[in-house]
Order: sequence, then structure tokens, then C-alpha cells
Amino acid sequence: MEFKKYLNESQDPKTVEKVLTKVNELLTKEEKIEYIAVQKKPALNISPDSIALTNKRILFCRPRKFGLSMSFQDYLWKEIADCHIKEGILGATFTIKKIKGGGIISLDYLPKSQARLLYRYAQEREEEMEEYRRQRELENSRARAGGGITVNTTSDEGKQEKENDPIANLKKLKQLLEQELISQDEFNTKKSEILSKL
Repeated sequence: MEFKKYLNESQDPKTVEKVLTKVNELLTKEEKIEYIAVQKKPALNISPDSIALTNKRILFCRPRKFGLSMSFQDYLWKEIADCHIKEGILGATFTIKKIKGGGIISLDYLPKSQARLLYRYAQEREEEMEEYRRQRELENSRARAGGGITVNTTSDEGKQEKENDPIANLKKLKQLLEQELISQDEFNTKKSEILSKL
């Protein structure tokens, strides 16, 4: 296992190797570790906490029983509302805030250079997730609005739904276009379909 590529910002090699070994066992299909940050307390710390970032989630790795076992808290990127770092004299604190419940999880005493890289990577993932959530919301809006303008669909049971009022459908369709939830081409196609039923 190649762990030296994770030692860019003076992370403790023994800790990184231990975390990497354990986290690799938890990875899902097509998931890969991007970065590992290791806590560095001013006092002697035999088993420091660490954070492993993957392309799918953040894992907080906290050794227990003098390093003989490890506790993991993991959060999918899509569950995270935002990430912050706060730099102090003895290091930095990296904090995440969850979307549901607004829970806050943090790790302190991180070397500032490691915390900055965590933050930079987290911001990139946040931007991706923001776009993902925006697309999902757009699809949901289209589905909600589209339900009222579907003219001839078949339900799972095979029953045909009754035809909706064409005038009301045209008004809803126009609203979707004005709100930029559908394109002009989609508008024209659906409009023709509705008008053909008159």
C-alpha cells in the first residue's frame, strides 16, 4: 500500500499508515481516498485523531483504548451543508455542518497547512454538491409542475388518467417557460401536443 503520497504536509507517517489501512477496508466501489489530515496536539498524543477525505465522504477517525481500536464517523458530501476552518495559535479547527439536524462535527489541533488543504478540497466538493442539489431541485420542480400538464399517461396499474383542462395546461406550461424550468423547445413541443388534443 502506497501511503507516502499522503505525507505532503508533515503528517505523522505511523498514524497515516494506520488510518489508511483501516479506511481502505471501508471504501465502497469507485471510492478513493483523496487526503488525510492528522491532529497534532501540543502535548504528547500517542493516538491522534485524523480526517480522511474521499471522493464520496468525510471520515473522522478517532482512536480508542490507546490506539488499539478506532471509531469512525462518516458523512456523505451530499449530507454536508458547509465546512469551515478556524486558525489559532496552536493549529486550526476543521468543522462541518450537516444539512439535516444542523449537527456540527469538528476536529481541532490540525496543522494549519493540512487544515487549509482540507478546506480547499471540501469547498470543491461543496460546489459539486450544490450543483447536484440544484439539479435535483430542478428535476423535482419539473416533476411537480409536469404532473399537471401530462395529457395522456398510463399509471402503474395500467389505467389511463383523465385528460386535464387544456387551457389550464397551457397556462402552467407558460409559467414553466417564464420561470426557466423548461426550454423554449420543450415549451413548443408540449404546446403543440396540448393544442392537437383540442
